[in-house]
Amino acid sequence: MKKCISILCLSLLVSCQYEDYDDSKVVDSPLATCIDGYAKIPGTDYEYSCLNYDLMGHITLEEMDANAGNDCWGWTDSTTGREYAIMGINNGTAFIDITDSTSPIYLGKLPTSTVDSSWRDMKVYNDHVYIVSEAQEHGLQVFNLTKLRGVESKQVFSADYIDNSFGNAHNIAINEESGYAYIAGAGNKGIYAFNLSNPLAPTSELEAPEFGYSHDAQIVIYKGPDTDHVGKEIYFGSNENRVDIIDVTNKLEPKLISTFLYDHQYTHQSWLTDDHKYALLGDELDELDSNYELKADAKTRTVIIDLSDLDNPVLHHNYEAETKAIDHNGYVKGTEFFLASYTAGLRVLDVLNIDQKSISELGFFNTFHDHSDHDHGLPKLNTIKNQDPGGDHSGKKGNSEAFNGAWSVYPYFKSGNIIISDINSGLFVVKKQN
Repeated sequence: MKKCISILCLSLLVSCQYEDYDDSKVVDSPLATCIDGYAKIPGTDYEYSCLNYDLMGHITLEEMDANAGNDCWGWTDSTTGREYAIMGINNGTAFIDITDSTSPIYLGKLPTSTVDSSWRDMKVYNDHVYIVSEAQEHGLQVFNLTKLRGVESKQVFSADYIDNSFGNAHNIAINEESGYAYIAGAGNKGIYAFNLSNPLAPTSELEAPEFGYSHDAQIVIYKGPDTDHVGKEIYFGSNENRVDIIDVTNKLEPKLISTFLYDHQYTHQSWLTDDHKYALLGDELDELDSNYELKADAKTRTVIIDLSDLDNPVLHHNYEAETKAIDHNGYVKGTEFFLASYTAGLRVLDVLNIDQKSISELGFFNTFHDHSDHDHGLPKLNTIKNQDPGGDHSGKKGNSEAFNGAWSVYPYFKSGNIIISDINSGLFVVKKQN
């Protein structure tokens, strides 16, 4: 009996301490409702072009003590149900509680492990976030996200572990099914993978420089139509001028399956459809001219790759949007593709009929203000620009106004909250209208 009472008391203590999230108690009233193509924050001149998506909440760069934003990811606390946005900023990684999306709470940041950088990337596995950066000698930061429970005021957090087996890197991808993290763009290491079975002591188990530089990657346990490869761990690398498809099941002997080539400028990032039949590929420079400015006839292009035969991937078709913007990071959720398209903001595409080469836009929310047709006294462009691709600080790549706006998007929260990380304006939380 005493044992039962003790367990009951402990259960009540944990419940009270962490305030389990009850979505029925949250008042879902947007900060700015999308009406007739614009979402205007009441009482201000802040106005955003939109279609079918409302602005729920916003955290500025100033609130995060930063002057430039970059990537983002999300975490849902399985114990409390609370939702958190994780956003890369020039001087670290910011944590925002977005459970009540109309009143997001900035909890603080994990500072960069060395120096500031315009590039930072993060992914989550088993309640830990893994962070890389183009900052010199940055390495891999690991932070236990459960430390965010109960935080009520802004804090400066410390990493729980740092791996210094590499210096700077451009990206990180995690295969949650296998428990491996893959570092992309880590100097001459090629494919570089860590076993995450011990989150505070990840061990390097794969280093394959022969495959060259990867800008970004997605790694899956393949379940697509090619029966020769079902059940294998497959690495889809967006590698500057191609997509490499590599079998990494055996970490001691990775094997190149095939390479997809196309009319490229800079192969940036791709994401598979849920059935692993197609990859939606973004090329970061194909909308630009030789001076890295938007072409007069530019249309945002997404390259659709048919993966029915992994040994022979082929072009399915090109989707061209009506927007004149560079596409950056995109993610598939069900039959929808959520694309961060720099100065065109978040674009949501219907890929239900991708087999028939039919893709259409369902909605959008543009976090960027173009200062042409609509200049509402909003903050001017930040002086720090996204100098993607590849951490290249040379030339005009970083000086073009085309490299501003929405860097990334995370659409996987159960609540329907979608976060957008904006280079110039911070974190936006949007939601589809009912």
